[in-house]
Amino acid sequence: MNIYVGNISQDVTENELKEAFEAFGQVDTIKILKDNDTGRSKGFGFVEMPDNTAAQAAINGLNDKELKGKTLKVNTARPKTENSRSGGGYGGGARGGRGGGQGGGYGSGRRW
Repeated sequence: MNIYVGNISQDVTENELKEAFEAFGQVDTIKILKDNDTGRSKGFGFVEMPDNTAAQAAINGLNDKELKGKTLKVNTARPKTENSRSGGGYGGGARGGRGGGQGGGYGSGRRW
């Protein structure tokens, strides 16, 4: 089962996160996402556990628990969809890109 882990402290290493999850069962992979420019943690990651029962126990046992000063948010990861974000930029989507759903930007017709 793929598990989402959010609100991870900048100080937590992948090994420390793995140790926390291994208390509930076997861990296949751990990935804390990092910023490409700075190399710093983005504050979330994913844990893959082969046994669904152990994975659910880990979710129940670690959600809302503190690790290095921050309260973890742990739940089943949602599968990627075609509409999920990919790459950078100022994507469009339903909110209209940079304007953010307000029709913002220059020439939007709004008078201040």
